[in-house]
Amino acid sequence: MAGKNAVVLAPTAGGKTEASIFPALANLVENAAEAVGVIYIAPIKALLNNQDERLGTYTEMVGLRRFVWHGDIEDAGKRAFVREPAELLMTTPESLEVMLLSPRFPTAEVFKDLRMVIIDEVHALAGTDRGAHLMSVLERVRRFSRHDIQRVGLSATVGNPEEILVWLRGTSQREGAVVNPPKVPASHKIKISLHQSIAELAEKAAAQAAGSKSLFFCQSRALTESVAERMRGGGTEVFVHHSSVSLEERRLAEERFNHGTNACIVCTSTLELGIDVGDLDLVLQANAPSTVSSFMQRMGRTGRRAGQTANTSFYCEDEEAVLQAAALVELARSGWVESVPVQHRCWPVLVHQILAMSLQFGAVSPERCWEQLHPVPDFSEVTREEFDQVVEHMKTLGFLFESGGLLSMGEKGERVYGKKNFSELYAVFSSPTLYRVQTATGRDLGSLEQGFVDRLVEQMSAFLLAGRGWLVERVNHQDREVRVREAPRGQKPSWGGFTPAMLSYELCQRMKQLLIDGRPLPYLEANAAASFEARRRDMRELLKRGLALQTEDGTVRWWTFAGGKINHTLKYALEWRNGWKVVADNFLLRITGDGASDEAVRGALREVAAPGFWDDQETAKAIAARVPEYRLSKFQDALPEQLAVEVVASYLLDFVAADDFAGSITRSHV
Repeated sequence: MAGKNAVVLAPTAGGKTEASIFPALANLVENAAEAVGVIYIAPIKALLNNQDERLGTYTEMVGLRRFVWHGDIEDAGKRAFVREPAELLMTTPESLEVMLLSPRFPTAEVFKDLRMVIIDEVHALAGTDRGAHLMSVLERVRRFSRHDIQRVGLSATVGNPEEILVWLRGTSQREGAVVNPPKVPASHKIKISLHQSIAELAEKAAAQAAGSKSLFFCQSRALTESVAERMRGGGTEVFVHHSSVSLEERRLAEERFNHGTNACIVCTSTLELGIDVGDLDLVLQANAPSTVSSFMQRMGRTGRRAGQTANTSFYCEDEEAVLQAAALVELARSGWVESVPVQHRCWPVLVHQILAMSLQFGAVSPERCWEQLHPVPDFSEVTREEFDQVVEHMKTLGFLFESGGLLSMGEKGERVYGKKNFSELYAVFSSPTLYRVQTATGRDLGSLEQGFVDRLVEQMSAFLLAGRGWLVERVNHQDREVRVREAPRGQKPSWGGFTPAMLSYELCQRMKQLLIDGRPLPYLEANAAASFEARRRDMRELLKRGLALQTEDGTVRWWTFAGGKINHTLKYALEWRNGWKVVADNFLLRITGDGASDEAVRGALREVAAPGFWDDQETAKAIAARVPEYRLSKFQDALPEQLAVEVVASYLLDFVAADDFAGSITRSHV
C-alpha cells in the first residue's frame, strides 16, 4: 500500500494472490480508475481461468469489475471491454502484446490510468524468453500511463528474490521490497520406491491412489500417456493432462476431478503452476523433477486442509532417479532452492520485439526501437552497435524493409511470421507445427508434432494420446489433421525434445555427496534403499578421491557430478585442445581417442585450469564453433551467425562456472 515494487513469497495456497489484490482493490476504491487500473498477468491461460472466479468475487464485493482476456475469449466480450474497460484486466504476456498490436484496440485510452501490474508465478517467467518478452511489453505499455506503474511479482519458490525484484523493476523509480514471511514449520511425508517396469510402477501407484484424489506428475508426455494407460482399471478414475491433450479434454479432466473423491490426474508440469484442482490427498511423482523448485511446488499441492500432511511419493524406474529424488529432498530439507538466472543478452526476443514494434506503429525508426528496448533488463548488455548489426542483418535477409529511415515488416518476415494474421509472431516461444488428432465422429483428441506425424503409416501405426491407444486411419498433411480410431493397444509415441536436459551443479553435487555419505535415508523404501546402498558401495571410494577417474579399454570416465552446463563446456574444451571424442551428461565425461589416459586427462585439466584459458578469444570461438545447431527459438534464423551461436552457447555452456570447477579440482587433486 506504500506503493513499493515487491516480490511476494509464500508457499502454494499461502495467500499471495490476496496479499497483492486486496491493496490493489483498496487503491481503486479510494481513487476510481478512468479505465484499467490494475493488470493481473499469469504465464498460462489455465491459471487465468482458474483465478477468474476468485478475483471476480473480490472485485464484485467492492463494486468493481474484472475481465479475462486471452485467445479463447469470444470477440464479442473483447469488444464490450474496449467500449467500457473493467478496472482489473486479467491476461497473459502474449495477449497483452496482441492488444498493443491491434489497430482496433485503443491502447492509449485503456491504459492511461494504469497503476499496478501483478505478475503471478514470476519465477516461471524470469530468466526465460517469455520473461524478456513480458518486460519488453511492459516497457511499451508504461508509455501510455500517466503513472510510474507499481510492479508486484508473486512466487512460491525462488532462491534469489532480490535479483528478481531488480529485474521486475525495469525503469520504475519506485522503492522495492521483498515480502518473505517466516515459514511455518510443517511435517512432510516422503516416500521413494524403485520399480522394475512402467507397468509395475503404474500398478503400485494406482493401488496407493485408490480412494483418494491425487496428481501424478511425469517428466514427459510419453511417460504420462504410458502410465495413464496402465493405471486404468486399477481402482481409481484416471485423467490425462498435458499440452498436447485438447483443451476440451483438459477442462473435462479438471471439472470431473474437482467434483470427484476417487480420481487421479496423470500430468506433466501443466498442473504445477498454482492451478487449483481442489483439495488433494496425494502427490505422486514418476522418477524425479529436475529442480527443487518443481518438487516444492508439486508437494505444496497437498497438506492444505487442517490435520493433513504435505506428501510426495516418488515412483522411480531406475537407481539414477532414486538418487536424484533423494538429492532433491535433502536440498529442500536444508532450505535451498534454485536461483532464477537473470539474462542480459536475450537475442531472440530482441528480434521479436523489433518486428512487433514495426507492426504496432506501421513503420518505426531504429532509434525509437532502441529507445524503448534498451532499458529492458534482458537487453541491458546489448550495445547500440550490436543492435544496429541485428537490424542490418534483418534487412539483408528480408525480415525488415527500410524506407525513409523507417522499418516495416519485410517480405520474408511476412512470409515466415505473417500466417493467420501474424499469430506466429505473437507466440514468443517456439511452437512446433502441430497436427490435430480427430476421431471419425470429429471428436478432437489433441495434437501431435510434425516430426512424429512424419513417421506414421496409415492403417498400421498406433500411438497413445489422452491415455488411450489410437490406430492411424488417414494423415492429411494439407489440413494438418490425423484421423484415428481406437486401437486395442497403443505404442508409445516418441515425444521429447532435441536438447539435453540440464541439471544444476548444486543438485548433482548433492547426489555425489549422498553417495559418499554413510547415513541411511529413512524415506527410501526397501527396494530403493537396496539399490541405493549398492550404488554407494560401487562408487564411494572412487568419489572420495575428488578427481574420480576410471580408465578401461582406452576409455577414461571422469565422474564430475558437475551438472550439464559445466560438463558440456569441459567437453568442447577437451575436444578442441586434445582431439578426443568426449560424451557429456550431467554426471560424467566419457573420453576416448588417441592418447586418452588417466595422466593425459590430468594434463589436459591443468591446461584448462590455467589462468586466462577461458578468457582467451580463441578459446571462446573454438568452443562456440563446436556447439550443435539446436533450434531454441524460431527467431534464431533472423540473427547474424555469431549471435545465433551465442543463443545456443548460453543454453549449453558456462565458461565462468567451468573455470571455477576446473580450478578447484586442479588445486586439490591434480
